[in-house]
Amino acid sequence: MSDIMEQPGQSKPVAWWHWHRRLYDWVIQWADTRFGVLALIILAITEPVCVPIPADIMVIGLCLGKPKRSLRYGLTCSFFSVLGGTIAFSLGLAIGPERVISFFEQISFGPVHLGEKAQQALELYRRYDFWAIAISALTPVPYMIFSWVGGMAEVSLLKFVGVSLVFRTMRFGGESLLFYFFGERARRLIEKYFNTASVVVIILLMILAYAMKQLEHLFAE
Repeated sequence: MSDIMEQPGQSKPVAWWHWHRRLYDWVIQWADTRFGVLALIILAITEPVCVPIPADIMVIGLCLGKPKRSLRYGLTCSFFSVLGGTIAFSLGLAIGPERVISFFEQISFGPVHLGEKAQQALELYRRYDFWAIAISALTPVPYMIFSWVGGMAEVSLLKFVGVSLVFRTMRFGGESLLFYFFGERARRLIEKYFNTASVVVIILLMILAYAMKQLEHLFAE
C-alpha cells in the first residue's frame, strides 16, 4: 500500500502519517458543505455541557474555508456557546452545592478532605464570579467546568449570561474578524508552511499553558 494518500481538493498528496494535516483538511472541508454551520452550532452547544473539544477548531476551519463568512461563523458560535453554557449552568444549579460537597466529603486522601476543597472552590467562585466567568469565556481555561460550577455556586444567571456573551463574542468574534481580513492570505501561508505552522502553534500553546500555570500560583499565594 502506498504511503501517500490523495486528499480531495488538493494538488499535492499528503503522507498518511501526517495526521495533523489530514485533520486540518477534514475541518476545512466543512466550509464547502451545507452542514458546516450546523456542525458549528452542535459543537458550540455541546462543548460547555459535555464535549471537551474547543469550538475554536470549527470556527477557524470554517473561517479559513470561507473567509468572507467569518463574522457570521464567529457570532453564531458565540451565541450558541453561551446557550450551551446556560444549559450546563442550569444543570449545575439543579444538582446544587450541597450534593456536590456531600459527594466529595466521602473522598479523602490522607489529611486532605475533598469536601473542604469543594466548599472552598465554590466560595471562591461566589466571591470572584465575574472574573471566573470572564476568564473561562475568553481564554483556554475550560468554559465547560466554570459553566457547571457557576450553577452549583448559585451565582446570578443574568450575570453569567451577560458576562459570557461579552467575552465569548470577544473570543470567537475576534478570531473571525482576523480571518475576515486576512483569511485568504493566512490560508495560503498555512498550507504552504503547514509543518512549520504546526510547530509554532504547539510552542505557543506550551508557552500559554506555562503562563496560565504561573498565574494560578500567583493568585493562590
